[in-house]
Amino acid sequence: MRSAGLDLDAGYPAIMPRPPLKMPFSEPVYDPLLETLLVTQDVFSTHPDLTEEITRARAVYDPYSHYPDDLYQTLRRGFQFDVSLDNPRITAQLRWYASHQSYINRVSDRAGRYMYFIVEELQARDMPLDLALLPIVESAFDPFAYSHGSAAGMWQFIPSTGRMYGLKQDWWYDGRRDVVDSTRAALEYLDRLNQMFDGDWLLALAAYNSGPGTVLRAVRRNESAGRPTDFWHLDLPRETEAYVPKMFALAKLIHSPEAYGIELPLVSTQPYFEVVEVGGQIDLAQAAQLADMDLSDLYLLNPGYNQWATNPDGPHRLLVYADKAQGFRDQLVDLPPESRMTWQRYTIKPGDSLLSIAGRFNVTVDMLQDANDLSGSMIRAGDALMIPIASARSSDYALSAGQRLARTQNALAGSNRTRVNYVVRGGDTFWDISREYGVSVGNLARWNNMAPRDVLRPGQTLAIWLDANNPSVARTNREVVRKVGYVVRSGDSLSRIANKFNVRVNDIERWNSIDQPYIQPGQRLTLYVDVTRIN
Repeated sequence: MRSAGLDLDAGYPAIMPRPPLKMPFSEPVYDPLLETLLVTQDVFSTHPDLTEEITRARAVYDPYSHYPDDLYQTLRRGFQFDVSLDNPRITAQLRWYASHQSYINRVSDRAGRYMYFIVEELQARDMPLDLALLPIVESAFDPFAYSHGSAAGMWQFIPSTGRMYGLKQDWWYDGRRDVVDSTRAALEYLDRLNQMFDGDWLLALAAYNSGPGTVLRAVRRNESAGRPTDFWHLDLPRETEAYVPKMFALAKLIHSPEAYGIELPLVSTQPYFEVVEVGGQIDLAQAAQLADMDLSDLYLLNPGYNQWATNPDGPHRLLVYADKAQGFRDQLVDLPPESRMTWQRYTIKPGDSLLSIAGRFNVTVDMLQDANDLSGSMIRAGDALMIPIASARSSDYALSAGQRLARTQNALAGSNRTRVNYVVRGGDTFWDISREYGVSVGNLARWNNMAPRDVLRPGQTLAIWLDANNPSVARTNREVVRKVGYVVRSGDSLSRIANKFNVRVNDIERWNSIDQPYIQPGQRLTLYVDVTRIN
């Protein structure tokens, strides 16, 4: 059986085969006196019921026996941190977790996809299983999480630290969100921090949150002042001072959930996914069909892929449900290489450039060059290019980076605000744009699924949501997008409506979840229209 669903035959170097998850103390240890007690049952003519006595004895020698043998039980038995530690900061975090059963349910549901793999990796490295709780503190096990500090993924790597630990980041793929790569990088980073702080895991965790330099400076200040240098006595950023207590609070909650009135959902001890080597780039809609999986579920297991296909330069692997892996491998064998992607022939027109064509078809210039064996950027009108295109509608790739951004940018649609589309110019900053439109930098970044420190790119479109009485709404040199309801009339087509409102057909399909080319008179459509450009 393949451990954690890993494709061992593919020779993926970062993962080595290993035995199944260890379940320490899975069999209760009984005292010899108890064994004698059980034997004496045979000498009683009335055969008394000793169930309660046996249950009490079992609890003495195995205090966890009344919990189900799920993955939380594995953690409970493998905790190395002192869960008896009492501290006001821990109590404050514990009080919050204990009063939010719905949050525990939601996090457990997400953790069920990834925690088996994480626990297995921790065991292989002989690291504390307590660290499996870190993604709850970092991201609530959301692989698409993005923080104000430009940190992304389940383990919340910032770009620079991600690159330091080999996490590739480009238009196609972000390794900070990749389940396998980010877990490997996070555990390597944590292990290095633990060594840096002489085996003190609390300081290592604090450094993971605020950076090793911040913690080292705090330790040196205390040393100079003759004060203790353990985590609890350091003067650290407020977020960091709450960070480690969150870990302890979660461990306490999992250790004794009934003591805090919490019911822990079951998290399976069986592998949730397997890693399948696909050998090259493949359309994710095509892969989902071959794996007999919903496309959104495939994205949840492969959140590192930003677009509608895997990265042409790798990694060439996909995580799929464990029970679907072999069928997927069999289907891949029968799939001709030319069928992995859908291609469109495009005839170059006067004035075209590789950059403009790439933007029109939502691909990169590098990809056009690779696909057409071009060494430079020179193209001639009349020549043809082969362009890779998505095999399904854009709305089907609901968890791609573009679709997630569109949902974020339209989150306030239907409110009393008006959306203005701002096209970034060279030299623009969040601060400049926020001052120009009278909005906060934080809101501007949040409306566009960005962090305030992120770099803006010329040509990038930002959504700005303004109050109706904001004078910026009246400007005509920016798009003003409003939500419009439209009732289909006799003779209408998607193309005709798109032309009338100066929008794209695939946008109308995405806004209204239309999966067929025909519409009916009387059908109601929702459109997001630049009211300054209606035909």
